[in-house]
Amino acid sequence: MKINSLKKLSALAISGVITMSMGGTALAESLEVNIEECVDMAMNNNHTLRSAIDDYDAAVWARHEARRSHGPTLNWSTSARRVGGKMYSMADTNGLFANTVSVSMPIYTGGQLEGTIKAADLSLDATELTVEGTKQTIKARTQAAYFNALNCRNQIKVSQDSVRTLEEHLRNVNAQYNAGTVAKSDVLASQVQLANAQLGVVSAQNKYDVAIATLNNIVGLPSGTELHLKDELGYMPYEIALNECSEYAQHNRPDILAADYRVKAAEAREQVAASGTLPKVNAAVSKSIAGDKPFHEDNQPEDTFFNQNTWYAGVDVSWNIFDNNVTQAKVKQAKAATEKAREAAQAARDTGDLEVRTAYLNLTSAEKSIETTKVAVEKAKEDYKIAQVRYSAGVGTNLDVMDAEEKLTTAQSNYYNALYQYNNSKADLDRAMGIMVDLDVSKFESKLAKK
Repeated sequence: MKINSLKKLSALAISGVITMSMGGTALAESLEVNIEECVDMAMNNNHTLRSAIDDYDAAVWARHEARRSHGPTLNWSTSARRVGGKMYSMADTNGLFANTVSVSMPIYTGGQLEGTIKAADLSLDATELTVEGTKQTIKARTQAAYFNALNCRNQIKVSQDSVRTLEEHLRNVNAQYNAGTVAKSDVLASQVQLANAQLGVVSAQNKYDVAIATLNNIVGLPSGTELHLKDELGYMPYEIALNECSEYAQHNRPDILAADYRVKAAEAREQVAASGTLPKVNAAVSKSIAGDKPFHEDNQPEDTFFNQNTWYAGVDVSWNIFDNNVTQAKVKQAKAATEKAREAAQAARDTGDLEVRTAYLNLTSAEKSIETTKVAVEKAKEDYKIAQVRYSAGVGTNLDVMDAEEKLTTAQSNYYNALYQYNNSKADLDRAMGIMVDLDVSKFESKLAKK
């Protein structure tokens, strides 16, 4: 393993424990983590989030560009030329230098600069909200992968318990067979059931390994890193009503607020497009020097063509009175873009409401399943004990015992699946509602009302 990789793992392990073992030339990494640490690692390493942050940086500079366009600009132009011809034949020079320095500043642009600045400000806010939305998505995705790994680990336990139960039953069957109280078919059937359970352990272990590799990929660790998950799947009642969740999402989901900001930005661009029909006023100051020497007057008499030392200060006004309806076409395009942004904003609201409702219904369904499957596990345990006793007493069949054991395994698996679905739905509901990760988005709604 390279030193950089070791440093990376050390930095990412926040409060986890890293252990390493060397076998030949290979080095196996082992990392103990909880769900919060996995989320932090994903935030540090996710490429999609880095790309969103790059978009935000670009938006910051776009706003900077728009605001700076409203201030003064300083321009210097210079030229150096060899000259000749009849006009210069009497002059004692064959060179001509010219320097011009000018300062200009827009005074009135018909709303062009104001609209551009407003659009850039709004776009920056929308991009910042997009970054927060990306973080929320990454968090939910990491939590889902973590919960899936926990569920797979629990399913290994269920499979291993099934193997131990069937091994114990097989010993009982062999003892009774040796005593001549049961047929050889009971032994064979029990052996087949045990072999199937052992295959179940192999399958469960493989699913867990895949789940860990997937989690490693999401959080940015090498796929072969051996993760030891500190948490267990649990259950805490969710007491917020569906209508409250939906209302919260409408006011706090980053994508909904970002869509509203894009509508305002599109309206500001309408102002920019409409400015083409209005006059433009600039204040300007200029100083020009031309002659046969760079940066100063030439040696020719003052009344000659070569002696040019001029300046001016004043106001420039331009008005594009008729442009063959080009501005009108730009305004129509801007209005269409605004309508498109409004449709996108409404679609974001509809999607948000649907996602909240779906996650909430999945949550409540899983919540009901938890209690149901928990009771089913207790009943299945009792049924299995009864089947064992009846079989040992010679009044029950081997098929009854194996059927009871299979139902017990199924009930235990269903219980852990219900816990997984509940926790996963809770994480998905948090994302659908727009539960904050880093950015307090509530301030953006009040800010938007002022725009």
